[in-house]
Amino acid sequence: MSTQTGTDELQVWVDQDLCTGDGLCVQYAPEVFEFDVDGLAYVKDSAGELLQDPGVRTDVPAGLRLEVIDAAKECPGDCIHVVRRTDDVEVAGPDAD
Repeated sequence: MSTQTGTDELQVWVDQDLCTGDGLCVQYAPEVFEFDVDGLAYVKDSAGELLQDPGVRTDVPAGLRLEVIDAAKECPGDCIHVVRRTDDVEVAGPDAD
């Protein structure tokens, strides 16, 4: 099976039930992640609007793929899920191979 390539479109979401509020994701990719007033991280859409519904996904901008993947890998709460849009396979996060 192929690994992630530059042409894969990725989506990301945050499981707020597991979020520790550590903030590494916001440091890695502030264009994608942001804290809400509850102290937990959420994803933002391409217009910068905070997406607060549980499990809601946003597209990962091509120029931020590595930052978002690193955020998922370094997250102490294991709450960031990065999936390929084409087949829904998790490429980074707690359910990645």
